[in-house]
Amino acid sequence: MEALRAEICRVGKSLFERGYAHSTAGNISVKTDAGFLISPTDACLGFLEPAQIAFVDLQGKQTSGAPASKTLSLHQAIYAADPTARCVIHTHSTHLVALSLQGVWSAQDILPPITPYYVMKVGHVPLVPYHRPGDPEVANFVSGLIASQAATGRPLRAVMIERLGPNVWHQSLALAMATLEELEETAKLWILGNRSIPALSDAQIDELRSRFNLKY
Repeated sequence: MEALRAEICRVGKSLFERGYAHSTAGNISVKTDAGFLISPTDACLGFLEPAQIAFVDLQGKQTSGAPASKTLSLHQAIYAADPTARCVIHTHSTHLVALSLQGVWSAQDILPPITPYYVMKVGHVPLVPYHRPGDPEVANFVSGLIASQAATGRPLRAVMIERLGPNVWHQSLALAMATLEELEETAKLWILGNRSIPALSDAQIDELRSRFNLKY
């Protein structure tokens, strides 16, 4: 447990120092067999301390750390909807928020597949309509998106909440952080390209699917 607390702090510091997170926006959680570790409410990800990380058991009782992030219910919904998820990262990454303000590519895919690594590491990212921070309805909406996408055989790794930022989940914090980085950098590329960069062709995407056994 202490190693996971330290890893949450390391990832938060890395994201903050490289500009993927700012101020007190964002949160990080990890699912364990006994419950959930999550960064505190209104905490800066760049200055977390292991003892601050909240632990909430499977019955919803917090037993240690500073008060848990108000978005815990969303994280719990993601874990319940995707049994492979072991961690969730939420940030207010600049280019992704800017994209949602300007208008995304589509509600089903906020960005076109313009690079092979976006296809390989991120996949499809749907838009969640704006809700106030901490609104419990977001959890229900995201659960539905995960279920409907899983039914197509193309599981989600991320969603984008309009005007707030992405939620990314994966099997480890390192993998989730890498997915978040790729997602934010792709948004940056598309904006820098005046939102006119052509997507990879169907043939190019099929080649990636075949070569890397992708479920895109």
